[in-house]
Amino acid sequence: MSAELLFDLANLFVLPFWALMLIAPRWRVTQTVMASDLPFLPLVGVYGYFFALTLNAETAQALSNPTLSLVAELFADERAAAAGWAHFLVMDLFVGRWVYWQGQRSGIWARHSVALCLFAGPVGVLSHVVTRWIAQWQGKTAEGTPAASS
Repeated sequence: MSAELLFDLANLFVLPFWALMLIAPRWRVTQTVMASDLPFLPLVGVYGYFFALTLNAETAQALSNPTLSLVAELFADERAAAAGWAHFLVMDLFVGRWVYWQGQRSGIWARHSVALCLFAGPVGVLSHVVTRWIAQWQGKTAEGTPAASS
């Protein structure tokens, strides 16, 4: 399998999980799938594969004492860029799932934050934190009155 095909497959692999969280967050299938750690394993495998392809003395140096120019030079290699992208896919999905579950458990609307996690994980987390603060300020927490669910 070519690196390009594996990269494309990894990108496609995450889409059903995001679709479930965004389109059918309360569906039992969504909840069952997102309660599992199994969706992350293939992505971690892809990351490990691309990471192993790029591991050599130069990358070890760049990773052990990183500078911006060394990291930029490292990511000029398509395999390293693919490893970095696989890292984004894994971590954004992990964070998106965390936000999803926070919304499910607390009753705080989280769909917008999950969508932001898909495109920019840290922005989605920030969105969720702000949404949670607003809900708490309005007295709509899991312990209090129910908020609009995700």
